[in-house]
Amino acid sequence: MQGRERRLQRDEIYSKRVRAGKRTYFIDVKATRSKEQYLTITESTRRFNEGRGKFVFDKHTIFLYPEDFDKFVNGLTDAISYIENGGSKSEVLETEDDNQNDINTGIDVNFEDLGNDITE
Repeated sequence: MQGRERRLQRDEIYSKRVRAGKRTYFIDVKATRSKEQYLTITESTRRFNEGRGKFVFDKHTIFLYPEDFDKFVNGLTDAISYIENGGSKSEVLETEDDNQNDINTGIDVNFEDLGNDITE
């Protein structure tokens, strides 16, 4: 077995594909070497690359760890409710912990350290 195939068998536990129009979402349960499980959500969009003269897939992945599931689900539910209610919710958006950094702080995060397990 090749190295990638062995790694896929080791760390991919469950996968669910969700097709939604021009996009496909992959929701995967994976495990670290120490058997700790986490979730990845990947959005894949097919587009034509003029330079290559063929279709390619743009992929974007987020990693979710068990300690963040509740907060993520709550935030997602709130955002969906906001959209479904026509943006009429009048409360101010804030983080659950005021000491947390949010996406607008300009922090430079390097995701290269997480490894490259997504292929085109």
